[in-house]
Amino acid sequence: MSSQDIPEENLPQEQGDTHSSDVTKPAGDPFADPGLPPHEHRKQDIDERAAKRSERMVAMLFLVSMIATVGFIASYVSIPVDKIVYVFPIGHVSALNFALGLTLGVALFCIGAGAVHWARTLMSDVEVADERHPIEAAPDVKAKVLADFKQGAEESAFGRRKLIRNTMFGALALVPLSGVVLLRDLGPLPGTKLRKTSWSEGKMLINQNTLQPLRPEDVQVGSLTFAMPEGMKEEDHDFQQEIAKAALMIVRIRPENIKDKKSLDWGTDGILAYSKICTHVGCPISLYEQQTHHVLCPCHQSTFDLSDGGRVIFGPAGHALPQLRIKVNDKGYLEAMGDFAEPVGPAFWERG
Repeated sequence: MSSQDIPEENLPQEQGDTHSSDVTKPAGDPFADPGLPPHEHRKQDIDERAAKRSERMVAMLFLVSMIATVGFIASYVSIPVDKIVYVFPIGHVSALNFALGLTLGVALFCIGAGAVHWARTLMSDVEVADERHPIEAAPDVKAKVLADFKQGAEESAFGRRKLIRNTMFGALALVPLSGVVLLRDLGPLPGTKLRKTSWSEGKMLINQNTLQPLRPEDVQVGSLTFAMPEGMKEEDHDFQQEIAKAALMIVRIRPENIKDKKSLDWGTDGILAYSKICTHVGCPISLYEQQTHHVLCPCHQSTFDLSDGGRVIFGPAGHALPQLRIKVNDKGYLEAMGDFAEPVGPAFWERG
C-alpha cells in the first residue's frame, strides 16, 4: 500500500506538531517536566480497620522480637555448652549454638519485617518534589561559622587551661578500655594450653586401635601407626580436646634412609614419632607414602617428609611437624622422654 492510499487523518503530523500543545517547556530547557504520576491511595489510607490490622501486625512482629531476645538470654544462661541435640534435617548439633542462632535470627528478622511493614502500609508514601540547591554553604555563612568557632575556642580557654585539656585527653583515651575489659568474658584465657600436650616423660605410647602399649616389633618398616598417651581414655570428658593436640603417628624407616640426624637421635632403631596434627589449620594427617616417606594432609595437600625432620615440601603449611622424643623402657615398651619441644598444630600470634 502506498502513502497515497492512507487516509489523511491517519498520516503523521508535521514535524513541528509532534508535541502536544498543552505541554510547556521552560525557556532554555529542551526537555519538558513530566511531573509526578497521580498518587494512588493504599487500602490503609482509606480504611481505618485495615490500618488497625497493619498496626497490630507490626506490633506483633516487634513483640515476637522481644520474646526471641528473652529466649536468647535464657538459652545462653540455661543450656549447657556440651549438650547435643538432633534437629531434622540438619542432624546432631550443639543445642546452645542452635538455640542462640535461632532466637537471634528471629529477633532481628522480626524487627526488620516490622519496620518494613510499618513503612509500606502506615507511613506516608506521598512523593514530594524539591528543587535542588547548592550543597556548599555561602561565603558569609562560612565566615560566620569560623568566627563563631574561634570565639568559642577563646572563651573555653582550651589553649590556656592545660590541666583541663590534658586530663580530658586522658579521660577520652581511657574510656575505650572499658569495652576492652568486657572482652574478658568471651572465655578463659588459654594460658599455656596451646604449648603443652598430655605427653610427659615416662608415658607409654598406646596404640589407638588396640589400646595396647606399643613395642618396637609392633611397628613394621613402611607402616603407619597412630598412638596416644598412656592414661588417656575415650570416655574422659576432655578426651577430644586433649587428643587434638596429643595425637601421634609412628613410622619406622631404615636408619640409613633417615636424612636428619636429630630425627634419628630422637627415635629408636628407626622408629620416629611425629605429631599427627597438620601445622596449617590443624587437620589430622593420615595419608602415608612408604617409598618416599611423605605424609599428606587431606585438607589442603600440605606434604611433609618424615625422613627429613618432618619438614614441609609442598602446600600451605608454615613449619615442620613437631617430633616427640621416644625410647624403649625396661619393660620393652615405647615411651616418651617428655613433651613436644614446640607447640603442635597451626601457628598462633603469640607463638615464640
